[in-house]
Amino acid sequence: MIARWRWALGQTTKRLWFRATLFSLAGVATALLAIVFRDFVPPSLPAKVGADSVDKILGIIASSMLAVTTFSLSTMVSAYSAASSGVTPRATTLVMEDSTTQNALATFIGSFLFSLVGIIALSTGAYGAQGRVVLFAVTILVVILIVYTLLRWIDHLSKLGRVGETIDRVESATLVALRRRAEWPFLGAAAYPSDFTPPATATTVLSGDTGYVQHIDVSALAAVAKAYRVEVYLDVLPGSFVHVGASLARIVWDQDSTADAALDDDILAALTIGLRRSFDQDPRFGLSVLAEIASRALSPATNDSGTVIDVIGRGVRCFSAWALQAPAAEGIEPDCRRVHVRGIEVQDLFDDFFTLIARDGAGLLEIDIRFVKALASLTHVAPERFSRECQVHAGLLLKRAELALPLEEDKARLRSLAKALLPFNGKV
Repeated sequence: MIARWRWALGQTTKRLWFRATLFSLAGVATALLAIVFRDFVPPSLPAKVGADSVDKILGIIASSMLAVTTFSLSTMVSAYSAASSGVTPRATTLVMEDSTTQNALATFIGSFLFSLVGIIALSTGAYGAQGRVVLFAVTILVVILIVYTLLRWIDHLSKLGRVGETIDRVESATLVALRRRAEWPFLGAAAYPSDFTPPATATTVLSGDTGYVQHIDVSALAAVAKAYRVEVYLDVLPGSFVHVGASLARIVWDQDSTADAALDDDILAALTIGLRRSFDQDPRFGLSVLAEIASRALSPATNDSGTVIDVIGRGVRCFSAWALQAPAAEGIEPDCRRVHVRGIEVQDLFDDFFTLIARDGAGLLEIDIRFVKALASLTHVAPERFSRECQVHAGLLLKRAELALPLEEDKARLRSLAKALLPFNGKV
């Protein structure tokens, strides 16, 4: 599984400032490299290519890129606000991590700094006649890059922050997390026995922070368990909310091992606790966000049944991907057998996604019908996994619809559909 440092690096590279910094440094370095390569240019070439015009070109780039960057930032902020108010604030993180937006802004800022450094170096005479040729050639390449980025950015602006585009991002992040968890059901560790009872000699690692578990470095925990000769039983999963003093792990010591006060610190170092949940190791969060989007669409201010039906279909796709993803050969990393992690329960996944939609959409027949058809689809995809939970949620939906639907004809139609598509024997 992903080590903590790799996960932290991945989180850093998704930040807007990271790419902007890289492109800025590249722009400054590119402008200064013309000084280094000026001696490779024949003295007669500057007059032939018109390198003297580079001053005007750099001036145009410097003034225009500053304006474009300011406009792009305001557009980006507006898109974030639209995603937060029109979809759900939990999806804003994915919109902010959009690579096309980050690349566009980074290109504009890097081009601005490139032109600014070029103008400064030209005013000092650092380039000379031959250096101007190199700078002119590089400037042409920068102009081509700017034009290409602008064209992509204009096309991307039509989708940035829109409901459909944001739902696509949430679904994509959820699918990645679900497939990874299906491949490694216990994050690469051994399964946490359901009947496990810690011995009297076991110790408990307590949380020193309040927040959500964002990442668990199973490899680091395995190294700690091997070094101290202990068995680690984790009481939390990514997405779990913990408070100060909450139990994070149970430690079972080998007979030949001795207690060590430093063990707790090493265990805590492998767990990342933050202010909010993360999509990476927490597939339940993605399903919850999809359910929130559907719930927001059902609000009286929005009243958008089409979005809810769309989200239900995406939920079926996510559950299907999780059920059909083949696990790894053993599902356990060879060096991680001393670490024990609980798996995700089907009941929890269904509760995260279906309960909120059923509660808010029970009074709309079109939502109820799509809901029943979605449960029927999942029963067909993986009956051994989903059949029982589909029956449970179908029964709950019918009970809610009985209270929420105003017409008896609608209730009868829904009951008939549920009995025809699902092996449902409960009484409404």
